[in-house]
Amino acid sequence: MSNAEEAVTTLEGLGLTEYESRCFVALVRLSKGTAKEISQVADIPRSRVYDTIERLDRKGLVNVQQTEPRQYKAVPVETACRRIREDYDSRINAAENALGQLEEPDSKDDEGMWAITQKDHITDRVVMFLEEAEETVHYLVPATEVVDQQILTELRSAAERGVSVYIEVATDDDRAEFADAVPDADIEIISALQSTNEVYNEWPAQLLMVDQQAIVAAGIKESDLPDVVNEMAVWTYGRDHGFAVWIRELLDDRLAERDDDRTTDD
Repeated sequence: MSNAEEAVTTLEGLGLTEYESRCFVALVRLSKGTAKEISQVADIPRSRVYDTIERLDRKGLVNVQQTEPRQYKAVPVETACRRIREDYDSRINAAENALGQLEEPDSKDDEGMWAITQKDHITDRVVMFLEEAEETVHYLVPATEVVDQQILTELRSAAERGVSVYIEVATDDDRAEFADAVPDADIEIISALQSTNEVYNEWPAQLLMVDQQAIVAAGIKESDLPDVVNEMAVWTYGRDHGFAVWIRELLDDRLAERDDDRTTDD
């Protein structure tokens, strides 16, 4: 694909029509041109150049010189990109506002159990639940490589606003890392997390429970690509969901055992 065709495709992706993109790219290449010249360079019918240029003019992307024949000139690329970005952001904001009006603010549309197959989306879900935490966070992390700075930041934020944050990690090094990032958290070393079992070439990665109802359970799977690890997860929200009931029971048992051990040690 030539640079010109790549530019046309990119502009289309940002909201310009094919003819608008072709005309603008043609003018950038020409510096200044007539409708006939634009038609030839852009490879579009001359009859369509006029209405297309009018739309580009309204968007502030071209200047029109009142000569005979008329001459057209693209605004500087930096200016054009700024105006396209502003228009694109404006349309995203409009879409966000419109979609927001469709949501039922007091309802949970995420009842049931849902799957996530992209690491970034898993992190987004973990961060979202941590942001909403009000009372407790219980976080098991057998595979610390899946924990990025966003998660650490939200764990710290939750602890600082008074949420009880309990984290289980596998090693002393992991504990030191989390203690530095989340100093107000209760962090426990559970050596058994170092030897989690493989299930169909997948291993446990992280398990989060927030306020005993929001849950994310993630696993990792090695990729054929070097240094690439795939993460997948399921999540649910709701105290009465079967998955949530089981996870809550299992994690509560872990906390009870921890408290018993601490009482014995004392």
